[in-house]
Amino acid sequence: MTPPSRLGGRRALLVWGSSVAVYFLAIFHRSSLGVAGLAAADRFDITAAQLSTFTVLQLGVYAAMQIPVGVLLDRFGPQRLLIAGTVFMTAAQLGFAVTGTYAGALAARVFVGIGDAMVFISVLRLIASWFPPMRSPLLTAFTAMLGQCGALVAAIPLSHALSTYGWTATFAVSASSGVVLGLLVVLLVRDVPPGAPPSRVRKDVRTVGRDLRLAWLDPGTRLGLWSHFTTQFAANVLGLLWGYPFFVNAEHCAAGEAAALLSLLVGVFIVGGPLIGGYITRHPWRRSTIVLGIVGTMATVWTVVLLYPGDAPLWLLAVLVVVTGIGGPGSMIGFDLARTFAPASRLGQASGIVNVGGFTASLLAVLAIGLVLDAVTPGSSTDYSPAAYRIAMSVQYVGWVAGGFMVWRYRYRARVHLADTQPDTFRAMSGLDSYDVRALGRAPRRR
Repeated sequence: MTPPSRLGGRRALLVWGSSVAVYFLAIFHRSSLGVAGLAAADRFDITAAQLSTFTVLQLGVYAAMQIPVGVLLDRFGPQRLLIAGTVFMTAAQLGFAVTGTYAGALAARVFVGIGDAMVFISVLRLIASWFPPMRSPLLTAFTAMLGQCGALVAAIPLSHALSTYGWTATFAVSASSGVVLGLLVVLLVRDVPPGAPPSRVRKDVRTVGRDLRLAWLDPGTRLGLWSHFTTQFAANVLGLLWGYPFFVNAEHCAAGEAAALLSLLVGVFIVGGPLIGGYITRHPWRRSTIVLGIVGTMATVWTVVLLYPGDAPLWLLAVLVVVTGIGGPGSMIGFDLARTFAPASRLGQASGIVNVGGFTASLLAVLAIGLVLDAVTPGSSTDYSPAAYRIAMSVQYVGWVAGGFMVWRYRYRARVHLADTQPDTFRAMSGLDSYDVRALGRAPRRR
C-alpha cells in the first residue's frame, strides 16, 4: 500500500482536478433543463407531465445505475468509468441538440443519465486512493462545490445562449466540451498512485450478491440512504426543472430574477459544501442531527412561501432558495455516514446504495409535481395558475415527513451497531466512555 506520506501531492491534485472537471460537466448536463424547460415545452409541444418525464427518466436511470456502477467501479476502476461516462454524455447531449421529436429527446436524456451515473462515485474512489483518509470529507465537499459550478453555468449563461443562439447551437457546443475532458482523463487520470496495488477487484456473481446484501443490511448504509433521500430532492426540484417555472409563473418573477435565484441556489451549494464538510469533520456524532435540522428548516420556509398571500417578495424567495440549497451539500452527509459504517470492501456498494436515495426522491417529486399540475388544471390547458403551482409544490412534504422519520429511526440503530462493532470509533465520535444506550439518540454533552 502507498505510504500516507506519498498521498495527496501535486500529482494527486492533478488527478482529482481532472476528474472534478468531468463532474462539473455532468452537473451542467444534468441541470440544463432547469432553464431550458420552457424552451423544451415549446420545441416539443408537450405538457407539464411530459416535460417532467425528461428529468424523471434521467434521474431514474441515474438512480437505477448506481449499484451496477458500483460493481463496475470495483471491476474496471475509476478512469475507465470516467471515460465511458464522458462518451455517453457527449453523444447524448449532441443528440438532444439535433432531435426534433419528443421520443428522440427522451432517449438522449436516458444516455445523459447513464453517463452521469458513472462520474461522482468514480471521483470518490479517486479521492480514497490518492489522498489520506483524514482529508476525504473536506475533499468530498470541495468536489460537490466545484461540480455545482456546472449548474451555475447552466443557469444564466445557458439561458442567455438559448435566447441568443438557439437550441441546436447551444446544446451542440456544450456537447463538444466532453471531447476535451475525455482526452484529459485519458492523459492525466490513473486509478491509483505509482506503486500502490491496483484498485480493481474481480468478483464472481455470488460474492457481489453477498456484498450487496451485507451493505444493504448495515443500518449505517440505510441511515446514509435516508439522509441523502431527505435532504437532496427539494434542491433538485428547483434546480433541475420546476424552479424556473415556479418563480416565473407562480411568483411572477422576471426571467432575469428567476435565473438569478437559480444562480443563488448554486452559490449555496458552492459555499455550503466546505462549511458542512468542515463541521461534520469536527462533529461526526451530530451528522444525523444536522440532517434533521436541515429538513425541518426547509419545510418551515416552504410553508411560509406557499401560504404567503399573493406573490412572495423577492427577499423571501431568496431565503427559500438558500434554505433549500443547503440540502444539496447536506446530502453529502449520507456518503460520510457510509464511509464511517461500511468496511472498505463494501464501500463502493454502500456509496451506490446511498446515492440511490436522493435521486429516487428527486424523480418521484419531479414527476408528482407535473402530475398534480395537470390534475388541478382544467382540461388540457398548460396555463398553470399560481394556486396550481402551490398545490403541486406541496407534494414535497410527503418526502420530508417519510424521510425524516426514517433518519430518526435508523440513526439509533446505526449508533448501536457502531458501538457493538467498532467500539473505539464509537468512543472517539461520541465522547462517551462506555456503551450508554440512552445517549445514542442525542449529541454528547460537553465534558
